[in-house]
Amino acid sequence: MNAAQTLEPAPLIDETIRLLTDHYVFPETAAQVAEVLKRRLDEGAYDGATAEELAALVTADLQSVNQDKHLRLKHHAEPVSPEQGAAAMEAIRRDFETSLGGVPRLELLDGRVAVLEMAPMLFPLGWAAEPLSAALTLVSGAEALIIDLRGNRGGDPDTVAFVCSHLLDERTHLNTMHWRDDGRVEQSWTLPYVPGARFGGSKPVYVLTSGHTFSAAEELSYDLQQLGRGVIVGETTRGGAHPCDGWTVHPHLEVTVPTGRSVNPVSGTNWEGTGVRPDVACAADEALARAHELALARLGD
Repeated sequence: MNAAQTLEPAPLIDETIRLLTDHYVFPETAAQVAEVLKRRLDEGAYDGATAEELAALVTADLQSVNQDKHLRLKHHAEPVSPEQGAAAMEAIRRDFETSLGGVPRLELLDGRVAVLEMAPMLFPLGWAAEPLSAALTLVSGAEALIIDLRGNRGGDPDTVAFVCSHLLDERTHLNTMHWRDDGRVEQSWTLPYVPGARFGGSKPVYVLTSGHTFSAAEELSYDLQQLGRGVIVGETTRGGAHPCDGWTVHPHLEVTVPTGRSVNPVSGTNWEGTGVRPDVACAADEALARAHELALARLGD
């Protein structure tokens, strides 16, 4: 099917409502959003839309009640697999292969301050453990570390725990996930062992953020901030704390629905809707220079 052809919206909206009602982590909000979608369908708001246009319209309506940025109808230019989550995994694999496994930049600045960029996302740990371990082992001998998440759009909570494990000396509770579908409560902790050298829990760590930093990258920032382990430098992040699953509802369209909510053990809440607020606020393109200045000042004390 040509993605530019107009669609019959009713079946797609009905399926989106079903997925929302069955899986969204907040059932009462799901009912409110479903009413918005039904009303908009009846009003003809989706009539004559192409797949790409429908994705934008429906996403705006899905987020209209509580601004949950993980609640989306995503458009894919290329046809995607009908299997649950397959659309996202295909795109993720392509990004992994073209970004050196999610560590596209590692640099040593003046003062033995290391910069490690993690982008475009924190890939599934089964893929990312090897490149991340190699990078984190290399920076372990630096005097200070700057983690650049300005271009990171999210990823795997297990990978968040893996990175944190290199930056803390003791086993530490990072997050608790509450899942709707099966009622599980799942805790995330740092690992007792890492395959390479640890940077450790005492040397300075700075985390760069932007208005594009999202989801699991926000969790990494938030966890380190709440633990007092990292200084966040840059801009307030996008504010998406709810993990989601994806379902293909059309060859070019995927519904993503948050199925759980996170609770930080220090703050008792999360960054949903608010984003992670920086400790040192500045424009994203100034954040690296600012963090380097802070690190040099700290090391000179």
